[in-house]
Amino acid sequence: MERRNDLEELRELLENKQYTGIRQFLSELNEADIAVLMEELEEESLLKVYRILPKDLAADVFSYLEVENQQMIINSLSDTEAANVIDNLMADDAADLLEEMPANVVDKLLANAKPDTRRAINQLLGYPEDSAGSIMTVEYVSLKESLTVTQAIEHIRKVGLDSETINICYVLDAQRRLVGTVGLRYLLLSESDEIIGDFMHENVISINTHMDQEQVAAQFKKYDFTAMPVVDNENRMVGIITVDDIVDIMEEETTEDMEKMAAILPSDKPYMRTSVWETYKKRIPWLLLLMISATFTGAIISSFEEALSVYAALIAFIPMLMDTGGNAGGQASVTVIRGLSLGEIEYRDIPKVVWKEIRVAVLCGFSLAAANFAKLMLFDRVGAMVALTVCLTIVAAVLVAMLVGCLLPIGAKRLGFDPAVMASPFITTIVDALSLLVYFRFASIILGIA
Repeated sequence: MERRNDLEELRELLENKQYTGIRQFLSELNEADIAVLMEELEEESLLKVYRILPKDLAADVFSYLEVENQQMIINSLSDTEAANVIDNLMADDAADLLEEMPANVVDKLLANAKPDTRRAINQLLGYPEDSAGSIMTVEYVSLKESLTVTQAIEHIRKVGLDSETINICYVLDAQRRLVGTVGLRYLLLSESDEIIGDFMHENVISINTHMDQEQVAAQFKKYDFTAMPVVDNENRMVGIITVDDIVDIMEEETTEDMEKMAAILPSDKPYMRTSVWETYKKRIPWLLLLMISATFTGAIISSFEEALSVYAALIAFIPMLMDTGGNAGGQASVTVIRGLSLGEIEYRDIPKVVWKEIRVAVLCGFSLAAANFAKLMLFDRVGAMVALTVCLTIVAAVLVAMLVGCLLPIGAKRLGFDPAVMASPFITTIVDALSLLVYFRFASIILGIA
């Protein structure tokens, strides 16, 4: 409600051309809140508001805007103005923006940017996609171990405003190798003539530039840090990653896993900004694959067509059996995939996982069979042998489904694939076919049909 009131007030100020009032009104809001309001405006109004903002505030607000609006603002500015925006962004935010822009625009922006900004952005753009190097920022506070506390604090005062964070300062040797860290609070509480090297924390946890971003997020979760240093293969410090970047990574990775689990090719665009054609291209490959694989289910039913004509009642239970098996497999796969992504399950845990799923499957299978047997006998009024066939199939289908659901994701990860690919749609197709084979095998044995 408050956001809606702010938006209405902003639009009223724009309509009345009260630009000084807009400047004052927005200066009292948080940068992220200003960006949210600007996203609601039409293109012309958004550009107008951006130009009204004070220079420093405009740079902060810019980093919170959607990429499309960032590009639109950049394209509306002169080369010098656009370069100034890039100069005022943190290097990682600037690199993210430039990655989305045409090459000729990137070249123009970098040509007009400050040399230090240009070097930092080029460095970030040179690392593999989704690596620690590609998401780090190069704005951090570094100290020499020979500095006194007074000298260190004076250095922080000079460079702190341009740094991502000053809570943790990184101690480097002459070759820029990371040798320790020191917290700002320790600097403030230490004697002014103490030497940094005497009380710095030497057991430093760092991240390699080529570590995958998902592993980086796992490191943050493990150690509960708000920032971690990034080093190259020679332990030379090249940047830091902060917890706000990790939040974005976790959202991105979770979205990607959800899309894969729903048999959709991952997309880096929000749903509302993805065109119909792009959405179609992301969905149709898996739909085709699953449709073709589902033809095996039809082939199995066709091969038992004569047997089904003898016991036509068996046909009515096929959907229930397939759904039950698919649901059981989906539950097992989602649980295991989540365990794999959180690092709770390793390849060596296969025997434990299988044994656990077998026990769960037996309990679930017999519970479902008992409930279904009562239904078949009391309400459906089928023969006892038909009911036995259906109920035994349920137990077997649930057991097979849970084993397939737990083993496929672990196997996929072992082979280097994303376990999320082996989720519900894929597993359901496999389990459907296996459930039918088990069903008709029990029917052949118990009912004597061939």
